[in-house]
Amino acid sequence: MRFANLRFNPRLKPFAATLLLALVCAAAAQAQDDLPAPEAANAKFQATYIWQVKPAFPAAYSGVNSLSAAAEKSYSFTSTAYLGWRLGRGTELYFNPELVQGVPMSRLTGLGGLSNAELQKTAGSNPVLYRARLFVRQSWGLGGGAEAVASDANQLGGARDKNRVVLTAGNLAVSDIFDANVYAHDPRTQFMNWSFLTHGAYDFAADARGYSMGAALEYFRDDWAVRVGRFMQPRESNGLALDRALASHYGDQIEFEKAYALAGQGGKARLLLFRNRAVMGGFDAALASAQGGVPAVAAVRQLRTKQGWGVNLEQSLTSDAGMFARLGRSDGESEAFAFAEIDRSLSLGVNVKGAAWSRAQDTLAVAYARNGLSASHQAFLAAGGSGFFVGDGRLNYRPEAIVEGYYSIGLNVLQRSALSLGVQFIRNPAYNADRGPVRVVSVRLHTEF
Repeated sequence: MRFANLRFNPRLKPFAATLLLALVCAAAAQAQDDLPAPEAANAKFQATYIWQVKPAFPAAYSGVNSLSAAAEKSYSFTSTAYLGWRLGRGTELYFNPELVQGVPMSRLTGLGGLSNAELQKTAGSNPVLYRARLFVRQSWGLGGGAEAVASDANQLGGARDKNRVVLTAGNLAVSDIFDANVYAHDPRTQFMNWSFLTHGAYDFAADARGYSMGAALEYFRDDWAVRVGRFMQPRESNGLALDRALASHYGDQIEFEKAYALAGQGGKARLLLFRNRAVMGGFDAALASAQGGVPAVAAVRQLRTKQGWGVNLEQSLTSDAGMFARLGRSDGESEAFAFAEIDRSLSLGVNVKGAAWSRAQDTLAVAYARNGLSASHQAFLAAGGSGFFVGDGRLNYRPEAIVEGYYSIGLNVLQRSALSLGVQFIRNPAYNADRGPVRVVSVRLHTEF
C-alpha cells in the first residue's frame, strides 16, 4: 500500500483536527500529572557523629603547629534543621539552625588535608547553636521542558524549567553552589578528609565555621550551566567574623559546567576560576622581613589578591558505580585565608553501591589525594615559619599523600541512616618527609529525615 495515494474525505478533516488536538492536550495533561505539585514548605533534619583515632607515629622533630606524634582521639557532632518556605512563584526562603560540638586532634593542626571535614576551626567540647544558613533563592523559568524536583534539604519539591536562571543570596556556604560532585562533596555521607570536600587549593571565602554571606547567579541551558558568585571573606585569616566591605574584600568565582554521556553513562565536567582579595600575609614578604630570622605572615599583612583554578570531573561507570577526579591550583603566594593550607591539589576516587553483593543500601569507596605547596610556601616553612594549620619548625619537603577508604552500611532506622567505617593513610603529613606516616581510623553515624 502506498500512503502517498491515500485521500481523506474533506468532511472528516475538522473531526481529524479536533481529535489530534485532543490527543496532544491529553498527552500534555498526562505529562503535567507526572510532575509533583509545588511544595509550600518542608522541614528536613540531619545528625552526624564522627569518632576518629590515630596511633602514635614516628617524627624526627615537632613544631608549634605539628600533628602530635602521640596517640590521639577526636570526635565531632553536628545537627542541622533545614527549613524551607515557598514565598511566591519561583521564590523560596531557607533557614538552617545548626548545633556543633567537637574536639579535634592537635588543635586542628599538622595536616594539609585534615582528617575530619565536619570539625570547624572554632570546635570545642561545649555544644554551640548558631545560624548556619539564611538565604533566598529566586528562579526564572526559560522553558526547555519541565523536570521534577524532589523534596530534600534546602530544596522544595515541585517542578522547574530545565532552562532557567537562579539567583541565590544571603548566608550560606560557597560550596553549596560551587564545585559540586556527586561522589565527593559531603563529609557527612562521603569521604571525611578535607582534601575531598572540594579542591584542596580552592581557598573559598568562609568564616571559621565554613559559611559566608553573598550571592550567586546561575544560568542553566540544556547540558550547560554557568555560575558566578561573590562572597564575604573573614575579617582576619580563618576568623569567625565576616568582613562586610564586599566591594573591596571578597571571594569571586566563576564556574562552567557541561553534562555529557560517555559509553552510555552520564558524567559532568566543571571548570572553576577563583579570585580572592583580602588583607593577607605573603610568604616572600615574610621571608624578606625576617632578615634571616623566623618569618611571620602576620607582620606583613596587606591588601593582596590570590587566584587559582580547578577542574572537576564526575563519571558514572554503571548504574551502581562511579568515579571522580579533581585537579586544582592557586598561586600559592599568600597565606591560607579561609580553607586548607594547600596550594596544589589532585584527588580521584571510585564509589560502588552494594547491589552486587545484595546490599543495595551500602557503599564502598576509596580515594587518593596529593597535596602540594608553592616554592615560596615551602621556603617559608623551611625557615621555621608557621601557617594557620602547619609548621613543624623545619621542613624536608615532600607532597602530602592521602588514601581514604570507607564502607557505609545502610540502616533501616529512619528515612536515610548509615554507619560508616573508614581508614585514612597519610604520608608526609604537613608536607614533611621527616614525620609520619599517619593512620586514622574513623567511625561515623549519620541519620537524616
